[in-house]
Amino acid sequence: MPIRPLPPELINQIAAGEVIERPASVVKELVENSIDAGARRIEVDIEQGGVRLIRVRDDGGGIPRDELPLAVASHATSKIGSFDDLERVASMGFRGEALASVSSVARFSLTSRQAGDDSAWRIDVDGGRLQEARPAQHPQGTTIEVRDLFYNVPARRKFLRAERTEFAHIDDLLKSLALAREGVDIRLSHNGKPVRLLKPARDENAALARVAEVLGPEFPGQALRVEHEAAGMRLSGWVGLPTASRSQADQQYFYVNGRLVRDRVVAHAVRQAYADVLFHGRHAVFVLFLELDPAGVDVNVHPAKSEVRFREQRLIHDFLFRTLHEALAHTRAGLSGAAIESSPSPVGAMPTTGSFAPSTSPAHAWPQASSQSRLSLGVRDEPLAGYATLFGTPTPAALPTGAWTPPATSEDDEAAGVPPLGYAIAQLKNIYVLAENAHGMVLVDMHAAHERITYEKLKNGRVAANLRSQMLLVPLSIAVSAKEAAAAEEHADALGEWGLELSRSGPGGVVVRRIPSLLEGADVSQLTRDVLAELAQHGSSRRLEELENELLSTMACHGSVRAGRRLGIPEMNALLREMEATERSGQCNHGRPTWVQLSLGELDRLFLRGR
Repeated sequence: MPIRPLPPELINQIAAGEVIERPASVVKELVENSIDAGARRIEVDIEQGGVRLIRVRDDGGGIPRDELPLAVASHATSKIGSFDDLERVASMGFRGEALASVSSVARFSLTSRQAGDDSAWRIDVDGGRLQEARPAQHPQGTTIEVRDLFYNVPARRKFLRAERTEFAHIDDLLKSLALAREGVDIRLSHNGKPVRLLKPARDENAALARVAEVLGPEFPGQALRVEHEAAGMRLSGWVGLPTASRSQADQQYFYVNGRLVRDRVVAHAVRQAYADVLFHGRHAVFVLFLELDPAGVDVNVHPAKSEVRFREQRLIHDFLFRTLHEALAHTRAGLSGAAIESSPSPVGAMPTTGSFAPSTSPAHAWPQASSQSRLSLGVRDEPLAGYATLFGTPTPAALPTGAWTPPATSEDDEAAGVPPLGYAIAQLKNIYVLAENAHGMVLVDMHAAHERITYEKLKNGRVAANLRSQMLLVPLSIAVSAKEAAAAEEHADALGEWGLELSRSGPGGVVVRRIPSLLEGADVSQLTRDVLAELAQHGSSRRLEELENELLSTMACHGSVRAGRRLGIPEMNALLREMEATERSGQCNHGRPTWVQLSLGELDRLFLRGR
């Protein structure tokens, strides 16, 4: 066949194949246009899952009569006018192909009116054929109707799912848009019946209420508020506590300058931030908003604008990881999400060292327990292999004697003076500690709690241990990709801080000479490949730290008080005070909760009191 230009109708249908996957794709394009037009109220009416009708009505700025034909023309837009605009896109849409694509695969009408105009104007497009504009009745704003989607592309229509499934995609889409635009009133109906009303939020409490409407009413009580600025970036929103995790990643909302995106750099940073507190196979819940200079992110990498490319990927990754990691570190037992939120900002400044900079916590040997609040419960005659070498020998310390009795005070004074986890009352089946606090009853899994306490202390003592590396008797040569070899050369100093000494031996090879003493016996080849693969892809790696954490977690598990051991009241109180002072003590090393609270109201309901 000879080379020839394609007809406009075919060009638009090809574009529709990239942009319009299902009815929800149409709704996304239309609602985003309404948002760009400054709408404060958006109504979405759906029939038969969007196949028969999609109607989007807004109260935005409207479109002038003479620009209506351009609105449905290919690559015609009011949102960019130069390459500089393309480099700093701040609007939701900008390609100028959405309406042209939609109108080429459906029966399409657009009615719009600007403020001050005598009447509205309407145009119709049937299968790509534009008709003349005619007067219409309409308030200020725009209404777009899309009927019989894919009526002229039957092959595409066959791929659509059941009506309920297609509508569910639309509902999920509008909920995700509502999270980022809390000031916009969004209403959704299906087959003439109201389904969802998302009222505008005027303050932070109302915004959190909208989040609860999307993620569930229990989320606010299990969420941590995040607010942090550094290096020209701002991260805000809510992250679920580890106890709010889910079996699938269906409640993860991440926005870049108001645009919902899926990005592997973001996913990797969040996954690493939660790595020390989540069960394997569990997924965090979060609603996070990243704001940065539009020039620092390329939104023009995907036809549906669902992906972005950061110009400084490593900086973004480290900013997200450090912010979330430090915030989650302050989730001590006894503190709810609201209590954490009201405390001073837990997030520190951006790191100035490399990605492998070790913790600045002071190095110390196996911690000694004070007579006031420290717990040291020996459970083995001999320390685990490697304990004495790396951290010193565990030494039992004097336990506090006598149960603490709170002074007699008024109820308000007593509540103010009671620690978050309260005071121990008894031990149940030599497994659980029963305590009373200001809110009611607390149950603590003593092994899981002490395991986390021991684990965190071992991690703090790792700084000195990391200075001890072991020279390999015979240097190990490993074949890697050219990109990974370059990463080994670039990050050699940072890797050396963790005791892993690498040198580049050629375009696609490295030589390993030293490894951390703590990882003696590990598969050095696989370890090195894993580290370099992450460095090459993300600019940072925590694989060394993760492997060490796994070993320390095992040590902590075996070095902690075991279920079945009888504890006295002083020992139980010492355990509660340690939990309140230990980072991440709400979960054990494997992600299981260490404590639960039963309020007095919950206990009353169990016994039907007040009925």
